[in-house]
This record gives sequence, C-alpha cells and structure tokens, in this order.
Amino acid sequence: MKLGQKIRQLRYKAGLTQEQLAEKLGIGPQSVSKWENAASMPDISLLPLLAETFGVSIDDLFDLSSEQRLNRIENSLDISEELPQDLFREYEDFLKSQLDDAQNRQRATGLIAHLYWHRMNAFAGKAARYAKDAILAVPGEKGCQWILARAEGHASWDWNIGNHTKAVEFWRGVVEENPDVRLPYLYLLDNLLADHRADEAEACLERAARLPDARPVMVRVYRAHIALARFDEKTADGIMEELIAAHPDDSTCLFEAAQYYAKKCNYQKAIALYEQSFEKETRRPRFTDELMGVADIYEIMGEYGKAAETHDRIIDLLENEWGFTEETGLRRARKEKARLLARAQEA
Repeated sequence: MKLGQKIRQLRYKAGLTQEQLAEKLGIGPQSVSKWENAASMPDISLLPLLAETFGVSIDDLFDLSSEQRLNRIENSLDISEELPQDLFREYEDFLKSQLDDAQNRQRATGLIAHLYWHRMNAFAGKAARYAKDAILAVPGEKGCQWILARAEGHASWDWNIGNHTKAVEFWRGVVEENPDVRLPYLYLLDNLLADHRADEAEACLERAARLPDARPVMVRVYRAHIALARFDEKTADGIMEELIAAHPDDSTCLFEAAQYYAKKCNYQKAIALYEQSFEKETRRPRFTDELMGVADIYEIMGEYGKAAETHDRIIDLLENEWGFTEETGLRRARKEKARLLARAQEA
C-alpha cells in the first residue's frame, strides 16, 4: 500500500476529515488531499507527528514488512549513536512482538540484545563523562570511581570484582550443551586465560582441538597463551615464533602473533606484525582491527601524530572499502583523529 493510501485509511479509522488532520499537523488541507491522491509526499519532518496523530509507528505509515522493519532497526543501530526515547520504545515493542514468530525469533532476539546494548553503551558514555567530572573535582575522595570503572571497563584491583567466573560458567554451560560447536570453546578459553586458569584452559583446548573444524593455527596460538598463563614465557615465545616461520603469509597467524606481542608490551614487534597482517589480508572489504591495534600502540608510546595518521587510514578504509558515509564507526574514527591531533599539538 502506498503512503497516500495508508494516510487515507488511517484518517478514516481515526474519524478525521482532511481539514481536521491538516489542523493537527499545522498545514493546509490541500496538502493532505495531495498526499492522498499521490500528487505529493509529506515532508519527512511531519512523519513523527503523523504517526503520533494516528497512534502508530513511522514504520506503520509505510506498511513495511517484518523483514523490512528488522532491516531498518539493524541499520539504525549501526548509524545512530543514540536513539530518541520514542524510537527506542517503538523498536523495543516491535522486536518483542516478533519473539513469538518462529520465522523471525532468532533475528529479533539478537536485535533486541543489540538494542539494549546500544542504549547501555550510550548511557555508559554519559555516566563516564560525569563520573570523570566528579573525580576531578575531588580526586582524593572515593565516590564515582567504581562508576567510571564499570562504564569504561577499567581494571579492578579486587580479585572478587575483576575475575571472570560468571563468564566462565556461562560458556562452560554452552560448551556442555553444544559439545560439537567450536565457537563456544574459544570464548570459554578466553575467559579462563584472563584469570590464568591454565589447567582448565588446557583441558578445554584438548577437547576443542578434536573437533572436525578445529583450526590448527588457533590451537597453537592458544597453546602459547596457556604457556604464558603459566608464566612460561620461553615456551610461549617459541610456539609463536614457530608459527610465524611456518605461516609467513597467513594473515590470521600474523594478526594473532601481533596480539600476543602487544599483550607482552613488545610494541615495535606488534606494530610490524599488525602491518604485515593488514598487507597480507586478501578479504575485501578488510576489517579495521590491525589498524586499531597500531593506533592504540602509538598512543601508548606517546606518538600521537602517528596514532592520528593511523586513524586517517581507518577513515579511508571505512569510506573506500566499506562505503561508509555517516555510520557510527566512521564518526568515532574522525573524533579519535581530532583528539589525537590535539594531543600531538600539546606534546
């Protein structure tokens, strides 16, 4: 159904004349007549008020299919840094309505999780900003430090706060229920290694390595990290160097080696490996992970100009390989570049 027909249908349902609808919208009645006769279209700024007047969502005005509405929500979450409250509620209500639809349940479940994460992330940024202001006002007193830590993922000195027990138990349960699925093993390994639970990680890796789709390179990578979790740096380094020598053109291997050396604070080697990984990557469009790692290392080293230059490369990648124009990731990269350039000038 076309938009003009939909407006006529909703106007009849609401018991409104063209003049009454026009008065509510603050426009002339001839405009409503033109819409309904497909002679013109409503200005986009009127759509929220139209939807409010009829008691429907903006999507309902266009009579979108469920799949089109899911696509719209997904695109909106990718592009918008924060959703207006009315749009958030509209998306929330629609996604919940799809949870009972067998065809859309899986996608709707993922999108509603993304929706809440999107809101949480937006609010976390605000919480962090005000927490920092409160801390700077009285740096010698405890108050908002824990808020800042939670909002930005800061480290916690207290083991009982910083350990990953809940994550380990969740992923262990997923593994037990899905013993033939590879991905949950990796998330379980990551959380075990974060807490230096090396023996459990080794047992987990042995099971994962027997799966038909196990990746030999990643098995060796995890063996190196297990050795590092046992503080056996010599064995860990040996495993990684053997991998690099055996797979000098494997982008995944080079990336994992870069991650390994970055965690060890061997920054120059990590940068070289990230660059090699980025160069060897054959997939198009490429991801930004290697360049983000390089930018972070340059910032850690106080080389803010080089970090800004790397964000310039990220911006170029997003624009020219991904075709981004206004997406959140592109805006953030531009902000990071500006922030780093300002730091470079201060230095």
